[in-house]
Amino acid sequence: MASWQNLNQEARRMTQQAEFQSIDAVQAELARVGYICGRALATVVFLSARLNRPLFLEGEAGVGKTEIAKALSALTGRPLIRLQCYEGLDAASAVYEWNFAAQMVAIRTAEATGNTDRKALQDELFSEDYLIARPLLQAMQPDPRGAPILLIDELDRTDAPFEAFLLEALSDFQVSIPELGTIKAIEPPMVILTSNRTREVHDALKRRCLYHWVDYPDFERELEILHAQVPQAAQTLSREVVAFVQALRTEDLFKKPGVAETIDWANCLLALDVVNLSPETIADTLGALLKYQDDIARLQGSEAKRLLDQARASLEER
Repeated sequence: MASWQNLNQEARRMTQQAEFQSIDAVQAELARVGYICGRALATVVFLSARLNRPLFLEGEAGVGKTEIAKALSALTGRPLIRLQCYEGLDAASAVYEWNFAAQMVAIRTAEATGNTDRKALQDELFSEDYLIARPLLQAMQPDPRGAPILLIDELDRTDAPFEAFLLEALSDFQVSIPELGTIKAIEPPMVILTSNRTREVHDALKRRCLYHWVDYPDFERELEILHAQVPQAAQTLSREVVAFVQALRTEDLFKKPGVAETIDWANCLLALDVVNLSPETIADTLGALLKYQDDIARLQGSEAKRLLDQARASLEER
């Protein structure tokens, strides 16, 4: 425990939260590492860093909620710690577990060597040497690179008991381990929670966070994102790709393509040396853009040509 709690002043200085100088600086710096965002999102990121408040991002899958945590890690040099949520996730799995295999080896070794000091053995078995830190505990530990960025991804996949646990953990930035005591972050991590809104997250958790809905970008911003992520794509192809995806999102689909799918599709088209879109090319590569067979079936035949004509008409108006 001493190695976690008794940090010198230099370590404390190095783990302080980095602060952006302005909202404009947030936008510019994120763009520098390839993440293009609007002013509204840049504002909540700025406030989250300045006020040490968790940031809660909701939106459709593939619109860039997870990527902003990666971009902030790349920008600040802080470690990114990711807790991927799933149904049945509990506090123990998210915080820590004991290395039972190593503990059993230690017990057998003690028996073989005739070590009868049970109290000393117990203290050894439940020490840091046998502790496996999971994401929430990792985020509470000091790091010479600075307070980490904790990404709690797809929170909507968990259930109410885990949300209740997070309320305490994020309020005090501390976790409790019965055998070791309470571990509190010297400097709070920057916390980003994401949700695809497959269910409603409780208001009590949202109230402790700054909130932002991450929507699909408009044409100009999505084109800018595509240029940043796939710079080798020609301007003509990039414009057609974005216009087609924008037109596709107006259709009644089971799952509309996100920005991530736009980027994947553009990379696939480049791999096929496509210069301009055609109905045939679209039909052959829909698996990179749509992930449900019913949606893919809707775009067979004349539908792909209709949407492509619609997309090109919109480009002529720009």
